[in-house]
Amino acid sequence: MTTEPEVTAEPEVTAEPEASPDPEVAAEPVATAETGGETPTATQRGRVRTIAGHVLTGSATVLIFGALIMPNIISRFERPGTYLRLPIEGFIAVGLVILLPGRWKRIAAGVLGAGLAVLTIEKITDMGFYATLSRPFDPVLDWVLLDDAQAFLEDSAGKAGATGALIGVIVLIITIVALMSLAAMRVTRVAARHRRATTGTALTGTAVWVVLLVLGVQTFDNMPIAARSSAMYVWDRAHMVKGGLRSGQEFERLAATDAFAGKTGDQLLTGLRGKDVMIFFVESYGRSAIEDPVLNPGTTELLAESTETLKKAGYVSKSGWLGSPTAGGGSWLAHSTLLSGLWIDKQNRYRNLTSSNRLTLTSAFKKAGFDTMSVMPGATRAWPEGNFYGYNRVYDSRNTGYQGPAFSWAPQPDQYTLSWFEKNVHGPAHDPLFVEMPLVSSHTPWAPLPQFIDWDDVGDGSVYKQIQQDGKKVKQVWRDPVKLRHEYARSIQYTLTTLVSWLELYGDKNTVMVFLGDHQPSAMVVGDGASRDVPITILAKDRAVMAKTSSWGWTDGIKPDPGAPVWPMDEFRDRFLTTFGPSGDVNRVLAPPKR
Repeated sequence: MTTEPEVTAEPEVTAEPEASPDPEVAAEPVATAETGGETPTATQRGRVRTIAGHVLTGSATVLIFGALIMPNIISRFERPGTYLRLPIEGFIAVGLVILLPGRWKRIAAGVLGAGLAVLTIEKITDMGFYATLSRPFDPVLDWVLLDDAQAFLEDSAGKAGATGALIGVIVLIITIVALMSLAAMRVTRVAARHRRATTGTALTGTAVWVVLLVLGVQTFDNMPIAARSSAMYVWDRAHMVKGGLRSGQEFERLAATDAFAGKTGDQLLTGLRGKDVMIFFVESYGRSAIEDPVLNPGTTELLAESTETLKKAGYVSKSGWLGSPTAGGGSWLAHSTLLSGLWIDKQNRYRNLTSSNRLTLTSAFKKAGFDTMSVMPGATRAWPEGNFYGYNRVYDSRNTGYQGPAFSWAPQPDQYTLSWFEKNVHGPAHDPLFVEMPLVSSHTPWAPLPQFIDWDDVGDGSVYKQIQQDGKKVKQVWRDPVKLRHEYARSIQYTLTTLVSWLELYGDKNTVMVFLGDHQPSAMVVGDGASRDVPITILAKDRAVMAKTSSWGWTDGIKPDPGAPVWPMDEFRDRFLTTFGPSGDVNRVLAPPKR
């Protein structure tokens, strides 16, 4: 009997569950006899990890997308088309990074993320510059402004506040770099796990972008959907850096070229001998204050009435426009441009100028025998640049005897400054004067504002304590754009009222005054794209003096007509010195200076 061989059963092989290649997708736990099935708590933890992973990846993608399409001007955030764009840089970067081997993907992603963070920081800096100076940040020439910003913070918020602000800025920079680098590495890691889908997305996105660019497809607010803003931004910055490196050498060459440098005192300003010549800068007095219908109610009426008032007092006045090198701030750039005849639009140019031996209007008057002085009510510390300009004396808020309160940024009201000037400088017997005086009551933030009062009541300024207490507060004004613009206009009207009243009461046959704006106010008041023109007026009672300006083409009165000539501000010095020089060649046409 044949027996069948005993069949031995093969041991059962239990396959281990395959690990998920994506850590965002947790492997489903397997129920076993020992565990009696998976607990609800473990299932929930797995789902939470999965959801959290998706949220982090989505957040990282949104962060990078936002940085790529982010504008560098605040007002552009209000345009919906800003967000409906395809950034080509993202498609190209992802497509290139996933081609790299191993850990190089992570390294490249971190570097690209840090680079995008640097662009983001510079765009944020641009926003601040556009809001205050109506121009972007210059990565080569504007670092010197950090010292001035630190000094401003210390003056307004104290040393502790300035230190706290500096720490906050450093923390913000570190946070942006860290977040952007981590976001780029996470997106790259997820893209590498889904290489085929990522490659297809990158190629398709690039193709769609090219088609949209060629067809010129735009959003409803005329913004192209095919965005290349980050690439163009880098290109523009690179050209700005290149231009900035050349700027110093070009400026030195221009500063050394001066037709008036070798003139002696008897060859300068002969048409103004025996006169008191004054140049007044009215802070933030720009073209918009006269021509913007939102800002000019009350101002144009005041200018018309003041023209008649001055005419009755015996003055002849003519007005035009100057193109300022700055806007929103940087008053000293405009002052130095007018006085030096050089285009000073950056801080490094200002420092190079003030370390040179350039002939300024001030030093020309000093050569000609005038007593030169600056009255700077906004200055609260020593001003060594005064020696460069050629002032015999400099008065500021520390030595004008003011006993009243500050009006926000302005240490003292303009009417007090002019009252002190009349009592201590102009009123007493004196030699012919040249005076440069920046009036500061119209300086931002335009709250609280002083009120024009009777000149006999000004005294030592104590009268302003109640006026300051009753004035509007900064927070009250700045939370409402309508109120902000209204208070700006009121500040201009206050200073103009003060200036015209002083001329009417205290000006005499020897008074020759030029008053002008230094720059337009910030974009928060005039909006983006406003011109940089500022009004300028010259007036005197001596008709022989005013006759010399006949070829300037300026219009009668203290309100320039819209069609009056617009000179670049750096042309003023040469025109002024030529007009009032020995030849009095008023018909000479000067070639525009190079910049």
